[in-house]
Amino acid sequence: QVLLTESGGGLVQAGGSLRLSCVPSENMYNFNDMGWFRQAPGKERELVARINVGGRTNYADSVKGRFTISRDNAQNSVRLLMDNLKAEDTGIYYCRATILSRTYWGQGTQVTVSS
Repeated sequence: QVLLTESGGGLVQAGGSLRLSCVPSENMYNFNDMGWFRQAPGKERELVARINVGGRTNYADSVKGRFTISRDNAQNSVRLLMDNLKAEDTGIYYCRATILSRTYWGQGTQVTVSS
């Protein structure tokens, strides 16, 4: 069973920054793809950013230029640096990892941006 442990959420004012971290229970390079999704109240879960095993990244249009996804090899973690946060970034952020046909999710971490 793969576990994904998320941290770094919290309350921040608009324009501020937060950094999320996702640590898998095994080597992160075992996964084809890791990423962050979010779910706002009353809305469906949506992709925020993802990074594949080769380091290729892609982002939701709404976060391009503000969010950066990266790997921290020393910590075996995938991080999401979120700058210039907006109220509409509020939601529960979930880490996701995929390997072949299997998908794993973290428990989620709350991000709240006050305007």
